[in-house]
Amino acid sequence: MGAHIIVRQDSDFMVEIEATDPHDPESDELEDVRHVYQLTPYTMLMASLAICTANVLHTYAHHHGVDLEVVELDVRYDRLFGEDCEECTAIDEYREHFEEEITLIGDLSPQERERLYSVSRHCPVHKILAHGSEVKSYLAEG
Repeated sequence: MGAHIIVRQDSDFMVEIEATDPHDPESDELEDVRHVYQLTPYTMLMASLAICTANVLHTYAHHHGVDLEVVELDVRYDRLFGEDCEECTAIDEYREHFEEEITLIGDLSPQERERLYSVSRHCPVHKILAHGSEVKSYLAEG
């Protein structure tokens, strides 16, 4: 099971999202997303990561006079299974894997590109995914 999403954000914080069809998990075709119901929980999480990263980059660029016009994030998600468990039927643990390719468009020096890449890791969603977090759930009285 894998998912793929592309998010583009311009310097006015306008966002475009393309994602694979949630009803056809085998398809690699990306389609424009116009409604939240077109996203799976996985692609919603991926969109959160991408949009958060783009917001952090554009905010930094605005405050530091960096000519960043567009950020495009190509995010892929998959579960990684150990080689010894490729044919397992009962899987207790697996690793979640996100791959994020960041394209920076603008009149940027090599130093600005490297600085923006460093800044991209300050996205709160990136930190949560990279370092993990605990989720406590409970049923509300009703």
